[in-house]
Amino acid sequence: MAKSKQSQKKRQSTKGKSTQAEQQAQRAKKKAADRREQADGAAGWVSERAGKWSLDGPDQGFMHAQKYFWNPLMDFYFRMEVEGWERIPEPPALLVGVHSGAPFVWDAWTIGIQWWRHYGEERPLHGTAHDALMAAPGVGTYFRKMGVLPAAADSMSAALAAGRDVALWPGGEVDSLRPWVKRDEATLAGRTGFIRLAIASGVPIVPIATVGGPDSMPVLFSGRRLAKVMQLDKIARLKVFPFAISAPWGIAPAALPEIPLPTKIRTAFQEPVTLANDPAKAKDDDYVDRKYEEVRKSIQRGMDELARRRRFPLFG
Repeated sequence: MAKSKQSQKKRQSTKGKSTQAEQQAQRAKKKAADRREQADGAAGWVSERAGKWSLDGPDQGFMHAQKYFWNPLMDFYFRMEVEGWERIPEPPALLVGVHSGAPFVWDAWTIGIQWWRHYGEERPLHGTAHDALMAAPGVGTYFRKMGVLPAAADSMSAALAAGRDVALWPGGEVDSLRPWVKRDEATLAGRTGFIRLAIASGVPIVPIATVGGPDSMPVLFSGRRLAKVMQLDKIARLKVFPFAISAPWGIAPAALPEIPLPTKIRTAFQEPVTLANDPAKAKDDDYVDRKYEEVRKSIQRGMDELARRRRFPLFG
């Protein structure tokens, strides 16, 4: 009898969270539609193209076809180590981490592929990307086939409401293009929106610690002033225009396609961060800030632990 009551309470709790997530998805969809209608010019073009997303991905046939590229790359070139699978809660969950090595953030992509190798088709993971990448011809198509969504509230809320796991890198370009000397710092850029999203959707947050990615393309400086002069913030929501050491270019803009250096990538999923069940907490700035710091510190502790295993400055 007691077991039956527990099962009933669990079902009711799950149903309540599902309804909460669906309501959040509807609100986010309306806000996103209003925002895109107001955008014009180049920003409007980017917003319109990025807004064309669906939950159909990942394309499993496409994923299988790529394993002959990704498996050797992860296992032998990056010599990737992943741990903490036992810490992953039941879906849906919001995975949050740092990434680097733009424009092709290897430490983020490898997490997605490792997830697919671990869970297969049974538990899809939707990565997220900047609107400028989702809008780019060719690149955006590839991302969508991989199951990637725009890093926007409407797409992520919809995925969580559908019971899908979502991986998010809140620091965005500030994080992925941070200078190499700060490669082991957990940079989430002070963006707390992911906390509010998780509360509103009723899902836990899984912090992801990873090191090694910045070594694939060491960034020398961020180029914030240059980005401002070029008005990249208005055109594509980019606040930096960094220069990096990359192959085959040498010292060049980090926006160029690169051949990554053979760094060693280490990744560890941390213990889930649980959040209040009350959606009103998403508007409580003090609570949101505390949870933001909890997630950031969890990632930083994990990165510190992984960094201590590094043998060589660049190649791990």
